[in-house]
Formats: sequence, structure tokens, C-alpha cells
Amino acid sequence: MFKLGKLAIDVAKHYGADYADIRIIDTKNEEIVVKNGKLNVDYSNTLGFGIRVLYKGSWGFSSSDNLTTSEIKRVAKEACLIAKASSSLQREKVRLAKEDTYKDHWFTPVLKNPFRIPLERKADLLFKIDEILRKKSEIKVAYSEMSFQNIRKWFINSEGSEILQDLLRSGAGYSATALGNDDMQVRSYPASFGGQYYSGGYEIIEQMELLQNAERIRDEAIALLTAPQCPDDVKDIIIGGAQMVLQIHESVGHATELDRVLGYEENYAGSSFATLEKYKKFRYGSKIVNLFADATIPMGLATQGYDDDGVKSQRWDIVKDGILVGYMTNRELAHKIGDTRSKGCNRSQGFYSIPIIRISNLSLAPGEWELEDLIKDTKDGIYMDVNKSWSIDQRRLNFQFGCEIGYEIKDGKLGRMLKNCSYQDITPVFWNKCDAICNENYWDLWGVINCGKGQPGQRAEMSHGAAPTRFRKVKVGIGNK
Repeated sequence: MFKLGKLAIDVAKHYGADYADIRIIDTKNEEIVVKNGKLNVDYSNTLGFGIRVLYKGSWGFSSSDNLTTSEIKRVAKEACLIAKASSSLQREKVRLAKEDTYKDHWFTPVLKNPFRIPLERKADLLFKIDEILRKKSEIKVAYSEMSFQNIRKWFINSEGSEILQDLLRSGAGYSATALGNDDMQVRSYPASFGGQYYSGGYEIIEQMELLQNAERIRDEAIALLTAPQCPDDVKDIIIGGAQMVLQIHESVGHATELDRVLGYEENYAGSSFATLEKYKKFRYGSKIVNLFADATIPMGLATQGYDDDGVKSQRWDIVKDGILVGYMTNRELAHKIGDTRSKGCNRSQGFYSIPIIRISNLSLAPGEWELEDLIKDTKDGIYMDVNKSWSIDQRRLNFQFGCEIGYEIKDGKLGRMLKNCSYQDITPVFWNKCDAICNENYWDLWGVINCGKGQPGQRAEMSHGAAPTRFRKVKVGIGNK
């Protein structure tokens, strides 16, 4: 693969490229689904390459799934022709931040390769979950799944880097949909929209206590059918980790992608309120709010050795003591905020897509509270968890989130179950209402496997660490009068 990569670089240089890189990517996926007793298994495998070149400060990109020397020569030439055409419309030359060159092999630490675990063993676990979920007639849809992905990626550039990465992620989850009392309610475990995912092997599935929680999830879905509505009111709220993941992702992650901040996404996915004049000055949240990005954190879905610019992974602050101090950057845009080095956030969905800035693993640092003490300290509030719906405006300011389940808090005690819980606020106003965060005992990385961005659209994966967090005087129960 490295020989083929070097050939691509040589051809690109021959046709005038000032810079060139190639990513050869072999991706293997396995998805196993059991829905109401029926099994569906999907395997896929793709292999191809993408060549990116700079000619006089303009990008050209081309790709192919035909990994031959003749095709590499053709695609390299095509990428150069595209770059030359782009240069005729150039407004500003691309400037790449400096980066060291690397010759490395990086791999995800794995104890048990999920692709070597027999299908029968994996499917049997899902069938057992399905059986438990459907033991009560109110459950009309039982859905459980496992998903595994292995990416082998070779990166070679004209600056001398030669990097092989072997990335593996695993995850699972399930949901129970209950019908009755002229209502429909859903409960999911460990999280909604596919469950929980980490970088690692099948050992992750074995540690998730999937069977142990199936009865509880089923019974909660049924109980929600007759639970009272979340009140339409202003309340203190404690948000569980499975919901905090989306709060962090939507109101901080996307808002601090530098390409979005600079207006590169305005025609499709919006812009950001966190504009450059706020950099290192703006109070994003209260003094206890500390959000950090880390592409080296164990088990994160964006954890890797290097990004698709060949930049070595690192950790940095996004919000420090409540102040906006960082962005997600790549080699092309780092200089826009005065940085001499990229933060390593350039990633693509596959060999056929050009890399763009994506959210890294972004986490809210844990605080000092025990959850029991935090509930005792809350006189009139609601505990909400597990995302059900979301909406946020183009600038990542006004948002509304719905949760699968909530519990009333009265005079420091957890009370009635509540359904259709939702809350609404404005991003910096909301984060400045944060006054308590639970400690590391309640902190976990929550995986997002379906983040969409770009045009043509690309999907990316990342994780967000969080613990239950309290926000004061938030509008809740929108539309529940």
C-alpha cells in the first residue's frame, strides 16, 4: 500500500502539485439486528483511495475503488487537473500549517476482535434481550442491535509521512416501544438512536449489562404510558449523561468547528454564534464549565493516532473556566486564529470524500458532586435523561431537546416519573445556568455514530464525556399544557 501511495505522490508532483496526499482505506462493517424476533445481518466491505492535491494554493480531489497502478496514475492526474481548474476561481490561497512527518503504525487497543466472535453468539444475546422486552403485551416493537466497524487506513503525503492506522469500534443497544392509554412511549438502553459505542472490541459488549437492564427498560416504557406529563414551567433541571452527550454535541461541538464559524457551512448546515471576535474573551458558561477536546482519550470514537491531514492527535481546551478558548481546526484554517499548528480535526467518511473539520471527542469535565447529594440540594426540579428529540437553529443558539424519561424532584427527593420531558434555552444563557456537575464516578464517554455534515453529506463518529449536570431555572415542558 505504501508503494502505491508513493506512486500517487510522484504522479501528482509530475503534474505540478505543490502538495499531495493519498488515503487508502479498507472499511469492514457488521450490523446485527433483531426486531420482534426476526434477525437481520448486514456485512459490507469497501476498499478504495482518495488523492488530494494543492496547486498554487487550490485544492483538487479525486477518488476510486479500483486499486491498481494505472487507476492511481489516472486519479492523481485528475486531481491535479481539478486543482488547476479551481485555481482559476481562487479568492484566497490555501495555507497549510506546519506539521512534523511521521512513519508510524497506530491501532485501537482491543482484547476481543468482534469479527472473530461467532455470529450465533452475538445473535443469541440479542434474541434473549428481544424475548425479555416482548414478555409484556404492551410492548409492540422490540428492537436490539450490535454494530462493529474496522477501518484500516494508509496515509502518505508529499512531505514524507507514511502512516498506517487500524481503527476498531464496537457497540450495541436496544429499545422498547409501548402502546396503550391512547399513547406511545419509547425507552432505550444504554442510550437512544442505536445505543452506546466505544473504540474497542467485543469486550465492550460483555461489559454493558444489556440483559440485566432489559426488564427495567421494558417496564419503564409501559409505566410512561400512564405517567403524568412534564409540567409547562420554569424549573431547575438535572440532565443525565445520556442526554448531556447531545447537549454538548449540538450546542458546543458544532458551534466550535472553525469552518462553520468562518461561514463555510452556511449553505447547508448553518453557521455559529461563536465567532472569532469572541475568541478567548466570551463567557460561554459559568465558571465551573470546562469543556476539552481529546483525540487521544481511551475508547473515544474519534480517538486515533493521526487525522486525515496527518496531524498527530492531541488534547486541548475549548471552554476553560467558562471562557471560549479553543476551536476544532485543520491544517488549512489553523492560521485564521493565529495557531501555527492544527488541532488535528480533519476527517472524512471514507476514501471517496474529501476531509473536512469534524468534532473531536469533546467532553464536559466532571465536578465534585455525588448524584444523591445533588438531588438532595434541589428543592423543585426535574431529572431528565436519554434523548428523544432535538432542534437547534442555524447559529447553534436557540435549542429545544426532548427526553425519554424524567423524574420529579421535590424538596430534595426523587419523585414521580414524568413523560414527554423537554427543555428549551439559548446556548450561552443555558451554560451560564450550570451550577453543579457530578464527579468522575458518574462520568462516562457517550458515543455518537451518526453526526452529519458537509455537502455532499458525510457521517462522522465521536464521543462526549459527561456526568449528570444541574442547570438552574430552565423552561421545561414546552407544548405540554
